[in-house]
Amino acid sequence: MKQVSALIGLMFAFLVVVVACESKPVGEAEKVGEAKEEPAAAETALVSPEGSPGRMENDEGVDHYGQGHWDVAEVHFRKSLEADPKLAVGHFNLALALDKLGKHKEATEHFKEAAELAPDDPKIAESKILKAHTGM
Repeated sequence: MKQVSALIGLMFAFLVVVVACESKPVGEAEKVGEAKEEPAAAETALVSPEGSPGRMENDEGVDHYGQGHWDVAEVHFRKSLEADPKLAVGHFNLALALDKLGKHKEATEHFKEAAELAPDDPKIAESKILKAHTGM
């Protein structure tokens, strides 16, 4: 009986060591000093400017987008554009959600609209995913 208990204890210790060796510290890159490159699709949704009639819906969509609720975010971004059709961040955010949902043609249309409405906004104009969709 003592041998079985000792064997179980050794197996447990072995598993703990294996798991500990395979895990990486949170936030560390693969190699020391190597920066991780963010994929274009990892861009985050943008909050609305103060005073925008679509701000409440847009910012609710931003919250859902951040949680990965792409379909719910899409609904809120569409409502923000109903309240403020010229809201550049609303078009940009809707395009992000549509891209996540695989609706790439419609996403491209909204990325183009966002770029036209806010050509001087670097968060929109310099967006990698926007450029990938529009060829800009």
